[in-house]
Amino acid sequence: MLREINKYLNKDFPQNYIIRNPLPGALIVAIFCFAFLLMYQPLGTHAGWFLSYEATMAVYCLVAAAAIFISAKFIKNIGYFSNTEDWTIFKEFATIIISLFVMGVFGYFAGFLIEEPAARWNFATFFDSLKNAFLIGIIPFLFFTSVNMRFWFLGDNIVQKGSESYKTINPNEDLIKISSKLKKEELNFYPGQFICAESEGNYVVFHLYRNEQLQKVVIRNSINNVERQLSKISYIMRTHRAFIVNLKKIISRKGNTLGYRLKLSGVDDEIPVARNKTKEFNRLLKQL
Repeated sequence: MLREINKYLNKDFPQNYIIRNPLPGALIVAIFCFAFLLMYQPLGTHAGWFLSYEATMAVYCLVAAAAIFISAKFIKNIGYFSNTEDWTIFKEFATIIISLFVMGVFGYFAGFLIEEPAARWNFATFFDSLKNAFLIGIIPFLFFTSVNMRFWFLGDNIVQKGSESYKTINPNEDLIKISSKLKKEELNFYPGQFICAESEGNYVVFHLYRNEQLQKVVIRNSINNVERQLSKISYIMRTHRAFIVNLKKIISRKGNTLGYRLKLSGVDDEIPVARNKTKEFNRLLKQL
């Protein structure tokens, strides 16, 4: 049971927009909270001792924005949370709780300047500030989390954008010429025609989409030599000791940072991404 819970909590998950983009994220929180407070005036909110209700809420919302911005920046510098490519649902909710706690603390101390002079230095007022921060501030956070929840429910089968198409040649692409160890043998194709290459002993099997059909072409070569000849193409990567993959041809992936299994257009077998390649794989995939 605990193993299953841990498995679901540590599934890959896109990072919350507010945490990933601290400045616009903080502004979104401030604008939402201000609109919410003006429309509903919840939780016994009231005007400050020298400001109107609207001005009081605007100041509190600016303080909240500052809290979210600072906490997001701080979280990004914590080792456990610093790698956005290794993000999970557990990290997602942990960062939300931290951010809202900081927002509540900022709001509590801002009250000493905004509210009428009173005995605020007590736990009841402090917890009331935290409660307000969580009840109101949680809404914009959960909006972005809920948008990404489809990836969590998809689990290990995360579909990549625009990868199913068999569109091949881009007019700006240069022809690739793969030279074989046999001087008389050469393989020519455009990057968009390349799906993947697989090492089989002293040979390399190329999976290509040319002339409106899928093709397998075998030449005598090493996977290391082929990798060097394809190294200038940013979206072609060696994912495993035996495989080189066109990242634009990925239909889906499953697994986690311990290793992925990829499904490619036109290839029946799943292609592995080795554990030591996952970080580079995630970085290149994010750039596409």
